[in-house]
Amino acid sequence: MAELRRRAVAGIPRREAGLVVCANLVRIFQTEGVEVQALQGLDLTVAEGEMIAVVGASGSGKSTLLGILSGQDVPTAGGAEVAGHDLLAMKRHERLRYRRRTVGFVLQQTSRNLLPYLSAAENVMLPMTYAGIRRSRRRARAEELLDLLSVGHCRDRTPDTLSGGEQQRVAIGVANANEPRVLFADEPTGQLDTATSDEVFAALRRANEELGVTVVVVTHDALVSEQVQRTVRIRDGRTSTEVLRQVSTGEDGVEVHTAEEYAVLDRSGRLQLPGEFTERLHLRKRVRLVLESDHVGVWPDEAARRARADAQDAAGGGPEH
Repeated sequence: MAELRRRAVAGIPRREAGLVVCANLVRIFQTEGVEVQALQGLDLTVAEGEMIAVVGASGSGKSTLLGILSGQDVPTAGGAEVAGHDLLAMKRHERLRYRRRTVGFVLQQTSRNLLPYLSAAENVMLPMTYAGIRRSRRRARAEELLDLLSVGHCRDRTPDTLSGGEQQRVAIGVANANEPRVLFADEPTGQLDTATSDEVFAALRRANEELGVTVVVVTHDALVSEQVQRTVRIRDGRTSTEVLRQVSTGEDGVEVHTAEEYAVLDRSGRLQLPGEFTERLHLRKRVRLVLESDHVGVWPDEAARRARADAQDAAGGGPEH
């Protein structure tokens, strides 16, 4: 286990440029003669060693993004790079090696992550055979990973004898078997209750902190997304907002948790305002911009102000001051 921890501290330096970089990423599908643009110029950067959550409504493009970054799909246009690999330029054999060595993947469906006829330890050892890791090392590393993820007691049991949470923690071990640079998890707690979800997320955090693997979690669960320092929201195929969280200690020694939401400005200077903001202020189609000395003001135009005033009068609220 000491070997695993040393790798996290000394072997994987953090880089400001980003281990995962998407620039103006586009993915277009043809469905029954209809063109669907799942990603519409998405930008995203994930620093090495970071653990982030990606959230968004159904159809927002988050699963398409994960499919591209994990090497299971190919973007239509734009740029996508993971650990120095250009995902648009990779040939078929390079993509296979990328999936085996550079990235790990955990699916929502627990039954799809593990082979039912192998024990937990054998499931973790299997990816190592494809990577050419010597036989004498496979068992030892599998047991180290299972112990780290608090499922060492499951090493000789088959998946059908494990709980859903135990299966997902073993799956995290499988995903880390070949020391990937990035671990992608697609709704890893989607089929679990709250208590079990906490255990699985704790295992992901442990992999991030002790193995040094960068973790990208796609989730719809607000309780999960709030447990990371950065949550990226995707809307209409673009990154729209980010929530940054910090923990500080006050003068009285009490921990203070803060969360700030930021709109994401793309390369063309466009941003998406949160829906609750536009609804509350009746922002529609056209807004008035005012450049101040240290910020930009966004105001509803005259028609929107009148509509808002009429709505308040109808509700009996009167004008706001």
